[in-house]
Amino acid sequence: MTTPQDVQQFIGCTAVDSEGNKVGKIGQVYLDGRTGLPLWITVATGMLGTRQSFAPISGSRFDGEQVTLAVSKDLIKDAPSIDDDGQIDASEQEALYRHYADYLSSGQTAGPEYAADGELADSTPGARGRDTSGPVTDDAMTRSEEQLRVGTETVEGGRARLRKYVVTENVSTTIPVSHEEVRVEREPITDANRDTALSGEPISEEEHEVTLRAERPVVTKEAVPVERVRLATETVTEDAAVSETVRKEQIEEPDVDVNPGDAGR
Repeated sequence: MTTPQDVQQFIGCTAVDSEGNKVGKIGQVYLDGRTGLPLWITVATGMLGTRQSFAPISGSRFDGEQVTLAVSKDLIKDAPSIDDDGQIDASEQEALYRHYADYLSSGQTAGPEYAADGELADSTPGARGRDTSGPVTDDAMTRSEEQLRVGTETVEGGRARLRKYVVTENVSTTIPVSHEEVRVEREPITDANRDTALSGEPISEEEHEVTLRAERPVVTKEAVPVERVRLATETVTEDAAVSETVRKEQIEEPDVDVNPGDAGR
C-alpha cells in the first residue's frame, strides 16, 4: 500500500505512462479525506506544461528518478479539467472516477469498484452508506476545519550606524594676567645714603632706564579622551495583529423526502 510518506518523494519527479512515454512533472499529491491514503497526483501536461492533469496513484512505481504511472499518457491528458487548488469536491472526484472507470474496475487497483451503470458498487464489507463523491463510507462523515498556527521568526528589521564627526565652536574664558608699572620713589639724604649720594659729580645730567614686564595669554590645544560610546541592543516586546482566512467544513441538515402516502401515520 502506498502511504502519504511514500508519495512525498513523487513531487517534482518526472512521470511516465504505462508504456514509458514522458507525461510531465508531478506537482501535488491528493489524499483521501476519510482514510488519509493518497489517491491522486497532478501532472503538468499541455502546451509548455501549463495544465495540471489528475491521474490515479494506485499501481504506480518509483525508481528514484521517475514515477511510472499505471495509465496511458492520452488517458491522463484527457482527464477532466479540475483546478489544482488543494481540494477536490464531490462532483470533481466523481468525474475523475468516471474517467478512469475502466482502469479502476480492471482489478489493477484496490480502489472503489464500479457497477454496470457507472455508480460505485456497494461492495465493501460492513459498508452502510455510499459517498456520492466516490468511495464507499461508513455511517458517519468527518468534518474538518483549518486552524491558525501563529509563530514568530527572527528577521533583519533594520540597521543602526554610530558615526563621529568634527564640529567647530568658540570657547570663551578669562585668565588673570599681570604687568609691571613704574613709579617714582623719593628718599631723603641720611647718614646711611650720604656717601652714595655724593659719589658722583655735584652737578650733572644723568638718565636711568627700567625694563617693564607684562604677562600675556598663551593659547594651546590638546586632544584628550572624554568618553567611550558604543551601540547596544535591547529587546522590546509588543503585540502584533495577525489576520488570516481559514476554511472549515459545514454539514447541512439532511433533506428528508416523505412519501405522501406515509403522512399522518
